[in-house]
Amino acid sequence: MANLKLNVACGPYDRTQPLRDGTIKAEGIDLNYIQLQPAEIFWRMLQFKEFDVSEMSMSNYTTLVSEGNSPFIAIPVYPSRVFRHGYFFINTDKGIKSGADLKGKRGGVPEYSMTAAVYMRGLMQHEFGVKPSDVEWVQGRHDRLGRKLPADIKLTQAPAGTELGDMLERGEIDFMMTANNPLSFRRGSKNVARLFPNYAEMEKDYYKRTKIYPIMHTVVIKREIYDREPWVAQNLYQALCQAKERCYQLLVETGAPKASFALLQYTHEHGLTDRRVKLEELFAPATMRDIPLTEGQHV
Repeated sequence: MANLKLNVACGPYDRTQPLRDGTIKAEGIDLNYIQLQPAEIFWRMLQFKEFDVSEMSMSNYTTLVSEGNSPFIAIPVYPSRVFRHGYFFINTDKGIKSGADLKGKRGGVPEYSMTAAVYMRGLMQHEFGVKPSDVEWVQGRHDRLGRKLPADIKLTQAPAGTELGDMLERGEIDFMMTANNPLSFRRGSKNVARLFPNYAEMEKDYYKRTKIYPIMHTVVIKREIYDREPWVAQNLYQALCQAKERCYQLLVETGAPKASFALLQYTHEHGLTDRRVKLEELFAPATMRDIPLTEGQHV
């Protein structure tokens, strides 16, 4: 029987390189690996469902699951996990010295529902006592899902063609949180700085206290493919796990921390889900259980 042909859109990661170069294959599947940047993948997948399998925003996917109409099902694979303390940027003329000082300020965010922003608002609320409703938000791009937010969330759209980093430099917003360093910071603007210059130490302390290593992205399969060929989820999951282990071997890595799902709490608190989503709702069931094997056998 011929292999099932699937296209998979994913970023250029070292942990997926063996799938790109064919040194590791998913059993029964011929993968056409389409290498794109995550933001483009998410837009094309959420708006047009262009790919059979793709990397996906964890927060956007969780929102779809909470609404009961997700066109995708995920496997517990996380191409991107990033601590976010280092991605708060401030205008230094606004008197912001600590996380608590963000209360009552005007903050920029590329997209309110993006996973990085969810985790960063979680930090604001649970580490510094600043709720999402305590800030006037300015969104840089249109939301991928167009979800209606709670009534107490103040959100406006930035003018078309405007960079949030430039608005920060001009003082039109007081702070911004993002997934990348803004251009105004990169070019050395004198009044744009990190809120937490010691972010690396803060992230280490945060992990020691919470054991949260923030998950940014997962991998999803189009529901129509999964319903027709449910074995695809397990085979893709195993191949991606093997690719990750190959990467770790090359880096002489000794291990990785377990997943933590603070995201499910934060998306509910921020109005991005209608209810607190359960972990078992997110992923294909077969990928959430070990395959029973006799002693000495390996998958």
